[in-house]
Amino acid sequence: MSDAKASILAKMRSAMGRKGDDTARRAAVADRLQRAPKGLIPARGQLAPAARTALFCEMAEKVQASIARVASAAEVPQAVTDYLKSKNLPARVRFGEDARLAAMPWAAQPNLEVDRGRAENADLATVSHAFGGIAETGTLMLTSGPDNPTTLNFLPEHHIVVLSAADIAGDYESLWERIRGVHGKGTMPRTVNMITGPSRSADIEQTLLLGAHGPRALHIVVVGEA
Repeated sequence: MSDAKASILAKMRSAMGRKGDDTARRAAVADRLQRAPKGLIPARGQLAPAARTALFCEMAEKVQASIARVASAAEVPQAVTDYLKSKNLPARVRFGEDARLAAMPWAAQPNLEVDRGRAENADLATVSHAFGGIAETGTLMLTSGPDNPTTLNFLPEHHIVVLSAADIAGDYESLWERIRGVHGKGTMPRTVNMITGPSRSADIEQTLLLGAHGPRALHIVVVGEA
């Protein structure tokens, strides 16, 4: 730590009447990190499963995402093909090593070319599998790794995300708790991306521009019922 930074922190501790070796405060911080207590949670997402899924879809569409509902994972390749056709895009997508996506019947779409691995600059459409969704804001939560490389989320013009309805939670806190349960405190994924609608910016003359920092279109395929 630089001398200037140490001096500033010392002055702040002095103003608050604290000491640099405050054992009790260190213990309190460690306890809070270990327990990960929940804060105030809005009531909006605290719904029955079917209503929670409906709210997620409603909120996602309000932020310019498009939604397709399918009954089973077997219908996902057809839903992806239909989306590409609707946008007049080439019949070509890329996804990572996600076992759930790999198990879907992509071969049933003979005209669809499927590439694997990290996104490349030439990719117009990619497919990811979301860890979960948040009903109160229509937000997707995706974890990084070989299964779903983060490049799939940001490089293409069109990002297609497969989300199981059973993985839609009412609030952020519930999904963070689920991530900690799946990965463990010491083995969290390197990156957790929370995506709410397509990329956008209104920095220039307050005019909304889609695709400013990433995909200009987000299409969510919701699978099954909660």
